[in-house]
Amino acid sequence: MIRAPLPLSRGLLPLAFVLALSPLAALAESTFPAPVDFAGRFRVSGAEPGRPVLPGGQVRLTGSGLVPGQAATFQRGLTVLNDGAPAADADGNLNFTFTLPADAAVGLHPVAVFLDTPSSTVLVDVKVSPDIPVTNTDAFAVNGVKPAPGLYQSAYSARVGALFVTSASFRPAGSKLLKLDPETLAVLAEITPPDLPEDQRPPGQEGPQPVGVFGVAVDEAKGTVWVTNTFHNTVAVYGQDDLSLVRQFAPGTVYHARDVIVDGARGRAYASASATDGVHVFDTATLEKVGVIQIASARRGGEFSVMSLALDAAGGRLFAVSRISNELAVIDLATDTVAQVIDLPGAKNASGVTFDAASGRVLVAAQDSDNLLVVDLDSGKVVQDVPVGAGALNVAHEPVTGLAYVSNRGAGTVTVVSPEGAVVAVLDGGSYPNHVHADGRGNVYAVNKALGPDDAQGDHVRLIRRKD
Repeated sequence: MIRAPLPLSRGLLPLAFVLALSPLAALAESTFPAPVDFAGRFRVSGAEPGRPVLPGGQVRLTGSGLVPGQAATFQRGLTVLNDGAPAADADGNLNFTFTLPADAAVGLHPVAVFLDTPSSTVLVDVKVSPDIPVTNTDAFAVNGVKPAPGLYQSAYSARVGALFVTSASFRPAGSKLLKLDPETLAVLAEITPPDLPEDQRPPGQEGPQPVGVFGVAVDEAKGTVWVTNTFHNTVAVYGQDDLSLVRQFAPGTVYHARDVIVDGARGRAYASASATDGVHVFDTATLEKVGVIQIASARRGGEFSVMSLALDAAGGRLFAVSRISNELAVIDLATDTVAQVIDLPGAKNASGVTFDAASGRVLVAAQDSDNLLVVDLDSGKVVQDVPVGAGALNVAHEPVTGLAYVSNRGAGTVTVVSPEGAVVAVLDGGSYPNHVHADGRGNVYAVNKALGPDDAQGDHVRLIRRKD
């Protein structure tokens, strides 16, 4: 017997109709699909490797770790920057280049990257730096040498008449503590830091543990050289005369140690633990760690993240800058306590600091705002804000001429600034200027790092003198 089909209201619904009504179908067609964590990253660079982004120049946005085929739209505010939707290749890489308008304002510009299939949104800061060309180079005598790869910092010792320079390199791998003639920059002596002793090696790591040297300071009273071992989170002490190792502190003594500075009169060495709020204190006679000075941000919800240090020996003060909260801390060395925390308006990623004893002011270099700030300690105010060049990383005050020297890592220059806040000169600093140091005799030493092993403009120590 043939039965008549059942009415739809009483029988099974067609499969297509069932799927259309199911939650699975609604999810597949939803504008809010299941979230996918973005595991990639975007990097910003100029048209040339190692060079800053300038008004009117090109900006390159490079994505990696994307899903193959994932499409992107780049947007500044409501303005879409790309035509079409560039997509990640089979390896999950994506490259997009656009040209800035000539009147693009200097500063950090948020660019939104909207990704599709799967969907995600990423904010990328495009930093536009001031275009400050090299100028007035004839007023300065500059002599440079290339003694070792991966130069970081330098410190002059009047006691032995030598310049001590640290280097730590990955290409080729290795580290050196160098002793140079301060006039000719000839290498007088050098050592490769000894491997960590067996009892200091991290658990589970067998074989030699090479130690790298980064920050450096001299102790004239004790005849020693203090260095930071950033990768092993500690510090070490060497003899000035023969570069022999006096004391290697155990790994973990100072987290991500960056700068070290010595107060010989008080018998103290201070090391900054970057990415923390701590300055670690050492007794230079006993060579023991005696404490940690913790700095609280004065901003509500702020985080003080120590970078560079500077000393006012006569006034018994230590200065530290914070790259996250953009503040300056004044530490009383009689008690090793924080006396004052000063806000630094106009600074982004405050990085370098120095003290001008003649004016009693502190100078701060800020890496992401490309400027030099002059701070009056009495009023706690920024009294000068000087654009100096892309990536202003470190600053040194030269007391004989009263000039300040700023190493601009992004611009590849060293900017010279007068006490009145005027740019006196902009000197060629080679690739990645990293550090500047004044010897108190009218000389400034600038070190830089190479873009790679074949970079002829990198890994130089430069001796800079004003001709008049």
